[in-house]
Amino acid sequence: MLIVIDIGNTNITLGIYDRDTLLGSYRLTTKMKRTSDEYGFMLMSFLNASKIVLEDIDDVIVSSVVPKIMHSFNNGIRKYIHKEPIIVGPGIKTGISIKTENPKAVGADRIVDAAGAYYTYGGPCLVVDFGTATTFDYVDANGCFEYGVISIGIETGAQALWTQAAKLPEIEIKKPATILAKSTITSMQAGLFYGYIGQTEYIIRKFKDVLHKDMKVIATGGLGNMIYQNTKLIDVYDQDLTFKGLKIIYDRLQSNKKAAEEK
Repeated sequence: MLIVIDIGNTNITLGIYDRDTLLGSYRLTTKMKRTSDEYGFMLMSFLNASKIVLEDIDDVIVSSVVPKIMHSFNNGIRKYIHKEPIIVGPGIKTGISIKTENPKAVGADRIVDAAGAYYTYGGPCLVVDFGTATTFDYVDANGCFEYGVISIGIETGAQALWTQAAKLPEIEIKKPATILAKSTITSMQAGLFYGYIGQTEYIIRKFKDVLHKDMKVIATGGLGNMIYQNTKLIDVYDQDLTFKGLKIIYDRLQSNKKAAEEK
């Protein structure tokens, strides 16, 4: 069995695969200092909740955009899972060729999502990840990560509203009954929801117009499903895309390792 872990700026998500089947997932907040023992207890709780015994775990693969917690997190894996974690980063062959100006600056989460989208749905494709930031990443028909757009995430934008404007309240982010809002709360919901749909659709159309080609649009992350349900420009919403990408990368590494051993 394989544990797949994505460490984002807001959440840490964990999944466990039995061959090609995702057995379960678990989520906790990233923005909290924890010791290696705390991370270890978290991992063991995840296994216990999934009714998985430690001896069944073959490997652990991790994608992270939060370097400051990695020392404790990796030590937690070593101490409690007794595995050396595979970290997605420089030197790891992901099956995605990064063709941007500075490939090392592309976050591991974006590369993992690109691998998940390309090897699951094919290319060319545009991967839209609705996270702390919202990213739009283009992968061509040959699996080359060529272009990307980064914008403010919908929850991040909402938090900016109520933390920077003294009289605006914290609200639930959802689609209002109508854009013709009559209260402060529904006005904020309308602005966030319809404004974000407009941004999403404009960026998707712009990619297609500038590249002069059609592409499959795959969305994932956070509030992505809400956006997906209210636009015709996103073809697929896949909440497990990052897990799939990590599994795909792991399988490719294992295949390459086996091929090298057989030479």
